[in-house]
Amino acid sequence: MEAQLVALGVETFKIALMLALPGLLTGMFLGLAVSIFQATTQINEMTLSFIPKIIGVVIVIVLTMPWMLNEMTDFAKHVFNMMPLFVQ
Repeated sequence: MEAQLVALGVETFKIALMLALPGLLTGMFLGLAVSIFQATTQINEMTLSFIPKIIGVVIVIVLTMPWMLNEMTDFAKHVFNMMPLFVQ
């Protein structure tokens, strides 16, 4: 019983990481690209660093939304199926 709870906690963290990773990686790579662009052109505009990251992250989240929804639904079904084991 305790081992199943620990396994469920580990699986929860894995799912959270998998769902957050596409948006975080997109923001990181776009931030790096904009920083390199700003360093080479010496353009220090504050909005230049935020707008591409926001647009990129929104696009990636919209494109990966069906996969994210499927992962969350499968995990929720798994948790609900395990509930009788924990109620005993």
